[in-house]
Amino acid sequence: MNAFPKMVAVMLLCSAAARAQQPERITFPEAVQRALLRNASVRIAVQEISRAHGIMREVRAAAFPTLSANGLYTRLDADRTTSATVVDPTTTPPTVSSVSRTVQPRDSWTANLQLAVPLVAPQRWVQWEHASEQVDVARLSAEDVRRQIAVTTARFYVAALSQHRLVDANQRAADNAREHLEDAKARLSAGTGNRLDLVRAAQELATSESQVQSALTGLVRAQEALGILVGGDAPVDTTDDMQFPPLPAPAEAIEDAERRRADIQAQRKRAEAAQHVVRDSYADFLPLLTGVAQPFASSFTSLTSPTTGWQAQLVLTLPLYDGGFRYGALEQRRAERDEAREQLDAALRQARSEVRSGFESMQRADASLRQAREASRLAGEALEITTLAYHAGATNDLEVVDAERRARDAANAAAVAEDAARQARIDLLAATGRFP
Repeated sequence: MNAFPKMVAVMLLCSAAARAQQPERITFPEAVQRALLRNASVRIAVQEISRAHGIMREVRAAAFPTLSANGLYTRLDADRTTSATVVDPTTTPPTVSSVSRTVQPRDSWTANLQLAVPLVAPQRWVQWEHASEQVDVARLSAEDVRRQIAVTTARFYVAALSQHRLVDANQRAADNAREHLEDAKARLSAGTGNRLDLVRAAQELATSESQVQSALTGLVRAQEALGILVGGDAPVDTTDDMQFPPLPAPAEAIEDAERRRADIQAQRKRAEAAQHVVRDSYADFLPLLTGVAQPFASSFTSLTSPTTGWQAQLVLTLPLYDGGFRYGALEQRRAERDEAREQLDAALRQARSEVRSGFESMQRADASLRQAREASRLAGEALEITTLAYHAGATNDLEVVDAERRARDAANAAAVAEDAARQARIDLLAATGRFP
């Protein structure tokens, strides 16, 4: 009586474990959204923005006032004194005496506050502007990383869908081969078949089962890759289908690519920033004017300073000769500007090429998909006709095996063509900047 509840509990635990091992199924928009929020590359790109902003604040600090406090305590081996001769003319005759005066006591301290204000600092101002532009470059670079992650996620999502199609196609082929094997066994038992037909049917079933396992392996790998992309620690599965954003017209696709793609925008901003650095190189030759104010206090007075007071200064720094550093920096900046321009031109050419090839690839992939689906339909129909003829005794086992192979290969080819058509759409949308 006690065995039955235990058996039920074990069955429930096993079923719960089986459910726990099933990958989570998410839609295509959910996969892209999770990847953009959780993927490690996206998070690193966001931290790069923070790093660039921190560098900008460091550079900006040189153009702001600075306030510092200084304190000094001094202990000498003895007081520092000086002697002076004093003549008293009121006495007759005048008396002469020696007076000792402390210049600095044995223990003393001084303190001051120093305020430095850059009044005219063109070099620091332009460096501040350049650092701010690098923050914008980091933001656009992060958008490019998001674009790449979204495109990669879409490709693996499509790959997982394709692997599902391959698993289904090979499973149907295995089911057909299994039915054929059972029929061959029945014929052999009835004396109307032969062992060769049985061996052929068994071999075809083994081949189909092997391809099922290969397709399942590919599916598991695609699910694991998709899980990593969406920032998870477990495989993720797809839903039945996916919807793509609308495709642009060929006439406006190239314009969209040049205007909307994040990588083009980031590279264009890099070129602009490099040009601004060259433009502002004149600031290296301009003077620096700094105002300095310093209140102070001391534990003793001297001949030149009281116990408390203040002083103010205007410090003018005019760079006259630095060993050619400024001219070397200008040469470097010009080279970096030219490199950025070349990289922008190359990126634009690559984008236009990707748009043109994307349209061509999509058209070819769609045509290939239509033909592959038609071939799969015809191969399935041929398998049905051949199987009926075999049962009627009008054909032999070899033709059935050949029809099964053709049907399986055609179904796999249709699944591959469907994957290629979807991948072509993803590539075209990414090339035009309309995805994500």
